Amino acid sequence: MGLLQNGKWVDQWYETGKSGGQFKRQDSRFRASISRAPDAQFPAESGRYHLYVSLACPWAHRTLIFRKLKGLETHIGVTVVDPIMLENGWELSDAPEGIRFLYQLYLKADATYEGRVTVPVLWDKKTQTIVSNESSEIIRMLNSEFESLSNSSADYYPTAHQDEIDQVNERIYNTINNGVYRAGFATSQAAYEEAFSELFDSLDWLESRLSKQRYLVGSTMTEADWRLFTTLIRFDAVYVGHFKCNLKRIADYPALSAYLRELYQVDGVAETVSFDHIKTHYYASHKTINPTCVIPLGPEQDFSLPHNRQALT
Repeated sequence: MGLLQNGKWVDQWYETGKSGGQFKRQDSRFRASISRAPDAQFPAESGRYHLYVSLACPWAHRTLIFRKLKGLETHIGVTVVDPIMLENGWELSDAPEGIRFLYQLYLKADATYEGRVTVPVLWDKKTQTIVSNESSEIIRMLNSEFESLSNSSADYYPTAHQDEIDQVNERIYNTINNGVYRAGFATSQAAYEEAFSELFDSLDWLESRLSKQRYLVGSTMTEADWRLFTTLIRFDAVYVGHFKCNLKRIADYPALSAYLRELYQVDGVAETVSFDHIKTHYYASHKTINPTCVIPLGPEQDFSLPHNRQALT
């Protein structure tokens, strides 16, 4: 893990804001937006933008899913970083000439940049800069700003449900999406137990909610479902063991596990999931947690099983 300081890569934990053993995630720094407005600084154009992602990272995974759901594969290219992240951060075997590490792309965008180097990165090839490295904002751009290029009219952030989506997102982010990291990277027993308790309280809340309704908000899939999905799909394979989130597996929750299978079976979504990449990254990159870098062979999982969620429509 590391970050940029004074134009140089520093090999240290990126959760530099630790307090009382708690994991503190730093905010994203590039926060511009693509817009369909003709006079926009970053207008929605085919072939202009490129995503840098890790198949292991749940935040980057969101953007791959929205690129797929909105049919934007031919309009927005993708580069996948290598699965193992070591002393130089994210590495790129398949990248533009002169770019071997992701931090070099950050410095190309801003020679004075200091801080964490994260995925996803939404890159503007025309101006040679980073538009955004904030996944929650990138997926909203993909959802709404490329309508003239998209082959899907689905709206995953509908106006009528935005307040509820935001409320659900907030709890899921704090206690589940980031909650597994708060547990896994905690350096005190108290910090770990706090994160652990909040995580499983929220999973119980979701199990109850999804026992009564098919999706998190409203009657169709929304952004909230996909933001949750990328954590759930990694949970049993990585977070249960590697991050000590072992009270229950997602497989032990009937409603949650059926819901997870339904989302996985949406056309194109399975193509965005690579368990080899996911497990290799977590178990071989986090040496303070897994110093031997041995990668487990299990668990057995079959997301093609029937989900029977239609009855909740």
